[in-house]
Order: sequence, then structure tokens, then C-alpha cells
Amino acid sequence: MLSATVEALLEVPEIECVEGAALWDEVVRAVLAEYLSEAQDYPWIIGFSGGKDSTVVAQAVFEALLQVSPSQRKREVHVISNDTQVESPLIIAHLVKVQEAMKEMAQALRLPVHVKTTRPAPDKTFWTLLIGKGYPSPNQTMRWCTDRLKIQPTSRYILDNVSAHGAAIVILGVRLDESDSRRNSINKFKNLEGSTLTPHRELPGAFIYRPIMHLMIDDVWEVLGQSQPPWGGTHRDLIQLYRDAEGGECPVVLSRDEAPGCGTANSRFGCWTCTVVEKDKSLQGFVDAGRHKFSALIEFRQWLRDIRNDPRYRSIERRNRGICFNARGEQLQHVPGPFTIQARKMILDRLLATQEIYGDPLISADEIERIQAIWAEEISKPITKRGLEK
Repeated sequence: MLSATVEALLEVPEIECVEGAALWDEVVRAVLAEYLSEAQDYPWIIGFSGGKDSTVVAQAVFEALLQVSPSQRKREVHVISNDTQVESPLIIAHLVKVQEAMKEMAQALRLPVHVKTTRPAPDKTFWTLLIGKGYPSPNQTMRWCTDRLKIQPTSRYILDNVSAHGAAIVILGVRLDESDSRRNSINKFKNLEGSTLTPHRELPGAFIYRPIMHLMIDDVWEVLGQSQPPWGGTHRDLIQLYRDAEGGECPVVLSRDEAPGCGTANSRFGCWTCTVVEKDKSLQGFVDAGRHKFSALIEFRQWLRDIRNDPRYRSIERRNRGICFNARGEQLQHVPGPFTIQARKMILDRLLATQEIYGDPLISADEIERIQAIWAEEISKPITKRGLEK
């Protein structure tokens, strides 16, 4: 269930909250002070998923920038989103709309803001790996998708900025009250003494800034409900998305430690193909709200999850280890390899049939071409060598 605050935001045009407004002013002042810091002028990189928390962070940064005179706007700000290319359709549509509004505002006011989207490399997309190379559908113990679709593309962008400027500051919308695991993670990695920054654990030269760390969930909703985004429009569409889906967004993930936030009950605005979760509550919520075309996606995702461990569809050999066994007490348990070529063709055929029903592209022509090239190369190899290829 969504909080009463969210429901109220959809009924009341404007909320008066003096305490909340004062708290928000404090957040913006802190962001402004950090931007004008004379200690360093490293570029800021906002991890922007388009969800409630990252939207509030982006709003704080934009509001702070508008208070800075043009001559002092020397620090570059990058608003970085990640498109796995299998994102929940309504979420990616909302994200693109907001990105375009941000770009227009930045250009009109000559703000040092760059709005970018990172994507997986062409040979590492979800479909290229799953249907092309036969990677099994991701699950809790084998979430290969998070690293290849999310972490690698965004980390590459951050490290490019580190190389160009000596360091970079990543701004994240993490909050202490999100969950126990999030609270433990924030408390574990403290800010540097006398600083609001903490070194990134896996990206050398990158630092983390967490400006809304102390906001409660109701504070976030009040900001979205009682204010307008600096880039124009309102937050009403975002609030409605949450109401329909009864979900939360999959955040921008920058390390494997943060990966549990992807594909959990607490983060349901993610990939529509996500087989890590037992049930896609956000897509089901959209269907229940009257968007029936998403039923085809739900059915395909569930089928993809169901066939994962069916031995009829898995190779005997693993791609890089040959035939493998795991010890289970005194017994050895066979570890199946990738989906067979026949299974991969079956998955592609079913995906294309789902695409026909859905009415919009779910896989690109380039991906299909790459998939077929991978199949042709694999089939041409002697059987004894196939298990040795990565």
C-alpha cells in the first residue's frame, strides 16, 4: 500500500507544510554550499532514475543552481540515467520526458548541466546475452544482468569524468529510512572527517554525496506534492505512476554492494523482464489500473522465469568450464550450462510473438542480427570446444 501522503497528493492541489518547507530549504542551502565549495570543483554526476528520490535530488540541485550567479556556475553537473533497454515502458517514457525538459531548461538558462543516458554495450544487452549466448534467466544467486546492464555502463561514464577532471562526485538519492539494509550501508560508509563526501568503494577517484540522506518518505512526497520542478510542469505524473504501480524505482546502481536494491520487493520500477522477483507488482498494478496491453509482458516474463531450471532447455556443459558439478554433502549435483540453441530460438520466437501482441518494439533489429551471428558461430564450432568458449 502507498502511504496516505501519496493518496492525499492526488486529491489536494497544494499542501501547506511550514515544517516541511523549512526542511527543504535547508536541503537546498546545503546543496548550494557544497556546489560553491572552494575546496574542489570536481564535476557532479547525479544518478537519476526518474523515481521519487532521484527526482527530489535533481530538484534540489537545480534550485541551488538557479541561486548561483552565472559567473559562479563553474562546476559542471551531469544528470545521468541508465537505460537497460528492457525498462518498464511507462517508467522509461516518463524518464525521457523529464530528461527533455531538463535539457531545454539547461540550454535556455545556459546552465552547466549535461543530461545523458548510459546503455549497455551492444554485445552486452539483455537479449544478446540471454537469447544470443544463452545466459539463464537471472535469479537471486545469478544476477548477471545488474553488472552488465547497469553497473558497467554508468561506471564507465563516471570513470571517464574522473580521468578528465582528476575526480568526480556522484550524487545519490539514498535515504536512511528506505530500509534496514540501506541504513546499514549508509552508516557503514561514513563521510570523510569534516566533509559531506565519502569515497566510492569501487570507483577510484569518485566520491559520493548524499544530500537527502535524512529525509523521511513523507518529506519526499511533500516536496513532490507542494512544489513544481524547476524544469517545468508538475510532479503529478510521477505521483500517479506510483499510485498505479504501488511500487518504488530501481535505483541507479554503481556497485555490486548496491545490487540487492535491484530486483527486490522494495524496488519494483525496474526491467519488465526481471525474473529475480517472484511477481512483477508494478506491471500488474498498471494492468489493474486499466493498462491491459502490459498483460502480454507479464505473461512472457513469467514464462521466462518458469523455464529457467527446466533441464530440457539447458546445455550439459557450461560456456567456460565444461561439465561442472557442485558438492552437496556427499553427493555431486550437476550445474547446467546455458540455454540450448533450440531453447534460445524458442525464446526469440515467443518474444517476437509477444512483441506483435504488445504493439511496440521489445527487441531491436541490431540485437536480432547479433543473436543470429552468435548462433552461427557457436554452431560452427566442434561440440568438444563449445564448452570452452566464454
